[in-house]
Amino acid sequence: MTDQRIYNFNAGPAALPLSVLEEIQASFLNFKNSGMSITEISHRSSYFDEVINDAVERVKRLLKLDDRFHVLFVQGGASLQFAMIPMNLLAPDDAADYINTGTWSTKAIAEAQKMGKSVHVVASSEDKNFSYIPQNIAFNPSSKFVHLTSNNTIKGTQFYEFPDTKGIPIVADMSSDIFSRPLPMEKFGLIYAGAQKNLGPSGTCMVIIRKDLVDSGNENLPTMLKYSTYSTKNSMYNTPPCFGIYTIDLVLKWIEEEMGGIEKMEEHNIKKADVLYDAIDASSFYTTTAEKYSRSLMNVTFRLPSEDLERDFVERANQHGLGGLKGHRSVGGCRASIYNAASMESMYALVEFMESFEKENK
Repeated sequence: MTDQRIYNFNAGPAALPLSVLEEIQASFLNFKNSGMSITEISHRSSYFDEVINDAVERVKRLLKLDDRFHVLFVQGGASLQFAMIPMNLLAPDDAADYINTGTWSTKAIAEAQKMGKSVHVVASSEDKNFSYIPQNIAFNPSSKFVHLTSNNTIKGTQFYEFPDTKGIPIVADMSSDIFSRPLPMEKFGLIYAGAQKNLGPSGTCMVIIRKDLVDSGNENLPTMLKYSTYSTKNSMYNTPPCFGIYTIDLVLKWIEEEMGGIEKMEEHNIKKADVLYDAIDASSFYTTTAEKYSRSLMNVTFRLPSEDLERDFVERANQHGLGGLKGHRSVGGCRASIYNAASMESMYALVEFMESFEKENK
């Protein structure tokens, strides 16, 4: 136990910017001089109207969205979107292309197939344990969309460039790298992101969707599973996750005003990842699990010479104020999740510890 903040490398829920946490702390009991906490105000009040509208406008500015897109806040996490997307976007005779790059892609494919949807897995990196991003993919011109996972938290891979789909809209799970870099929005029909990795607390999923896809969507669905329910009511058909949206708004404000926007955020993220990957590449003790051209800027996955050493590494790191370095339970190893909120200071602290641990155990 400690009364000091640690360097938090958890994969999600993950670190939030300290200035955001301090602003939440300062206003938690009395939000905007309302005499109420943000967790108490009505979602029908002018106080919350200001919060959600500001969040939507910041998303549009940061990603340079035009009027073709809706910005929605949906509960159920990214996992619900695995089902909502094919339910809304695929008619009975339609098909979609999916790229399988790991656990979350696999789950998205399985959910679509459970509903009897026609799914073409047009590319997969399963042959090499999902250690790379497939290239030169042939897409089906009749497919309604191409689904991909932009960043893979478990395997540590990431799409640096998005594929040329010949005009077919890309649907992307960006839970772990949303707002980490500029995006070619002309390629996308829908982006979804669970907030808890790179955007805010758990419990909220952001959906950015082209209006034409909403308008052509399946309306013969339960109310809460239709994108039109959210788009027509500004995500407030029912009570939304108010605190989550408030925190997201503060994180977006931090990116825009403190970090200088998406381009500066990308520069910061590249510098952070370079520090860590350079240290690993210079070592014969640590090895990355992802192919070099596919390495994630958000989740750095690596192994040590033995599982015993990996357990000791994680335990010792915790003692040194470096938390969350245990790899996902499905693959083992170690993982440093270095999302937007991770600082350069935390990179240097981790590298210093890694070098010291290597010297003691070689």
